[in-house]
Amino acid sequence: MTPSLTLILGGARSGKSTFAEQLAQERFRQPLYLATAECTDPEMAARIAAHRARRGPHWRCVEEPLDLAGALQASDPACDGVLVECLTTWLANVLVKEGEAAVATRRQALLAALASSPRPLILVSNEVGLGIVPEYPLGRQFRDLAGWLNQDLAREAHAVAFLVAGLPMWLKR
Repeated sequence: MTPSLTLILGGARSGKSTFAEQLAQERFRQPLYLATAECTDPEMAARIAAHRARRGPHWRCVEEPLDLAGALQASDPACDGVLVECLTTWLANVLVKEGEAAVATRRQALLAALASSPRPLILVSNEVGLGIVPEYPLGRQFRDLAGWLNQDLAREAHAVAFLVAGLPMWLKR
């Protein structure tokens, strides 16, 4: 059983990443940052660099765009807590690179890895269901899969916060 699972939700630029990092700094002495983003262009490289600079050197970082369950299970035992950033990026990676069937398989593996984690976890995910209905089938498919994933995570989480304008609203504690 996971010692503690906290889910941080919010829209783009809601402050969820900064809030999650601050929460991890308060809770963990030796945090592990499990990053799902890939450096695919100069703009993404700048985003990644900004995140690294904000976190500082005491964070251990593992980058894994697809096998999140495997990365959680293989994570450094010296780390006393894990921050996963970001589950919707991970979902997009799996959907685009491996297809919808892989999403179901990887989602089940992730949920099992979360349930068996010996360390506290903080998960960051985008809330994508508050905007307009996407025009294209892939966008609608992604929105639906992200919503279902967030529901699964919120059900398992001990605490859930929703960030708006940098302010957390605790939905579950």
